[in-house]
Amino acid sequence: MSGGVDSSVAAALLVRQGYDVTGAFMINYDTADEAITTDGESCWIPEYRDALRVAARLDIPLLQLDFRKEYQEKVLEYVYREYEAGRTPNPDILCNSLIKYGAWLEVAKQKGFDILATGHYAQVEKKRGLYRLLESVDTDKDQTYFLHQLNQEQLSHAMFPIGKYTKSEVRKLAKKFDLPTANKEESMGICFIGEVPIKSFLEKRIRGRRGMVKNSKGEKIGEHEGLPFYTIGQRHGFEQTGGKRPLYVVGKDVEKNELVVGYDTDPMLFTTRIEICEMNWIAGRPLKSSFDCLVRFRHRQKLETCTIQVSDPRNITIICENPQRAISPGQFAVLYKDGECLGGGVIA
Repeated sequence: MSGGVDSSVAAALLVRQGYDVTGAFMINYDTADEAITTDGESCWIPEYRDALRVAARLDIPLLQLDFRKEYQEKVLEYVYREYEAGRTPNPDILCNSLIKYGAWLEVAKQKGFDILATGHYAQVEKKRGLYRLLESVDTDKDQTYFLHQLNQEQLSHAMFPIGKYTKSEVRKLAKKFDLPTANKEESMGICFIGEVPIKSFLEKRIRGRRGMVKNSKGEKIGEHEGLPFYTIGQRHGFEQTGGKRPLYVVGKDVEKNELVVGYDTDPMLFTTRIEICEMNWIAGRPLKSSFDCLVRFRHRQKLETCTIQVSDPRNITIICENPQRAISPGQFAVLYKDGECLGGGVIA
């Protein structure tokens, strides 16, 4: 229970369906210097208070679980390594596979719980002996992109109570159940640091090394503050001399510490062939050595038609029907077919 409306409604639905429900609040990140609000409080305290209010309203216990050590080792160190290498990681995906349905699930099982339910917009069903991760009824809010690294064992203990509802229906249920979070706004921050600019967060650990900004013709046009602070497709954030047409990051030369920029029509910004590594197949294996499906390269992106070529189960090639803009190494590509999330992997 994060203190948000979605997990609050998920808990309320389970209580009303007759389950023996215990809430759990995770502390993932909290240091004196890096995780305080403008009021001087630890960043998680306001959310914890809201979770407590909801638990009291539902008359259920609320556990407070501390996973700061696991987050530091499994998520934060990964994030720093990826950014330092010039890639753009997605910590929210690791949050689900390694923490919520990793460390958190193990603790839940040790405490005697059978199911770990969350407020994700997703659905899970068992068919022909396999657990399937399905898109939410609300396809605009669907969060299977963030859950695609889960495996069969994890899904066997997973439940997503709001997956059959739209966001507006969830809001109505929150008011119907008279939950304290019914009118709470959504949090759009990164899972472990909240609504803090990623550059401000990274600067606490990574020192930017200034270097040249060149256009795609190789001409120097300015300076950048450090490659880790830029991502492919980014429009702003570097100095520019001359010209008024907006420029975008189209590439990084890590060895030379150079940032390459171009216009929004620059061919370097588009591709139809994407190599994927560290592939996770939710069913444990690919459908075939070659097959057609749909793919998205970022949360809430429109699904794109593609063909998958499997060189081995952990490495695939995605060939898209339409050119894809700003494909960023370190991000994830997630595959879908007939409303089912097949899994995904890291963009190489």
